[in-house]
Amino acid sequence: MLIPERWEKRGVQIAVTLICTLPVVSYELLHARTGQVIAGLGGYLAFVITLGALFTASGGIHLEGDIEATPRTNTLFLLVGAVLASLVGTTGASMLLIRPLLQTNRQREHRAHLVPFFILIVANVGGLLTPLGDPPLLIGYVEGVPFFWTLRLFPIWFLYVASLLATFYVIDTRAYRRESSIAISADRAEVVQLALVGRRNLIFLLAIVPAALLPPGFREVSLLAITLASYFSTPRAVHESNAFNFGPITDVAILFAGLFLCLGPVEVTLANAAPHLPMHSAWRLFWGSGLLSSLLDNAPTYSAFAALARGLGSHSASLVAGIDPLKLAAVSAGSVVMGATTYIGNGPNLMVKAVAEREHYTMPSFVRYSAFAFSTMLPAHLIVTAALWWLDR
Repeated sequence: MLIPERWEKRGVQIAVTLICTLPVVSYELLHARTGQVIAGLGGYLAFVITLGALFTASGGIHLEGDIEATPRTNTLFLLVGAVLASLVGTTGASMLLIRPLLQTNRQREHRAHLVPFFILIVANVGGLLTPLGDPPLLIGYVEGVPFFWTLRLFPIWFLYVASLLATFYVIDTRAYRRESSIAISADRAEVVQLALVGRRNLIFLLAIVPAALLPPGFREVSLLAITLASYFSTPRAVHESNAFNFGPITDVAILFAGLFLCLGPVEVTLANAAPHLPMHSAWRLFWGSGLLSSLLDNAPTYSAFAALARGLGSHSASLVAGIDPLKLAAVSAGSVVMGATTYIGNGPNLMVKAVAEREHYTMPSFVRYSAFAFSTMLPAHLIVTAALWWLDR
């Protein structure tokens, strides 16, 4: 945030990652904790290769067109995005839908609310149902959470998606009534039917789920094969239409190398300290992981709070990856949904903001967006908090 023009240089990213990582790795090796380093590398490869397959396959699909920008159309866009986010990831769904949504609404004059709601619904809360949906859940899967366990979070997903869509529909309907007759006429006169280009990549996206369920080793090889097949079979014109390049996934690969290699001692320390920290209840884990996700990034936050929850122990006979199921649900939900609270809470947030600004959409400042996101999601936050408190009694 302080020196973005320097940070964009790969050499600076690598240097910062090495400076922060080498002391931790050296400590682990010197204290005969080689197993933690090997486990970190294994988790890192599984994470980056899975994310890379999703990124590449979704980047080979382009949705183009300009349909009438009614509140019903826009709400349907967001609903489709919320469903796709759990199937192709929040990044993939965001990059697939943001450009046609902006194109559809380019004739409208009252549209300031559009992209902020898109960030909330498509770039964040929509990814709550599967490990492919959002990086925190993918880390959980790599660390032993069963692939389909997150489907149990459907009530939380439905609460956030339904409440946000209802709020958006009301706001967009009011905005649409204020549109001038000139804007509405131009919108209706410039309709171009939606068309999906690069449909072969839908097959690759569908193949990622069974590939991700394979044993380690076979999983990574299969996902690499899907990545290469998608990239080399996609026409260059499709990649150009999506402004596709490997820059974003390279950023992730560099930073998460440091994250995974540093996780070992962090998780051990938090697990040991957990009984002495004021985080014993599920609702506190929900808010703790959520607020830190807003200010940091939701993936490392999930790792930290999952380790903390693991150290709390449980009387439950059905632990999930060593964690009480209710506490794991709280950490998963908090990390994913509250990553929407700021532009830096989740990677797609900044990507969507950048695309919108290139298309001449005015975006709120960091503080204004954060205030909007927190206040809009607060009713759902409070309902989840009450439910977690009730279930954890």
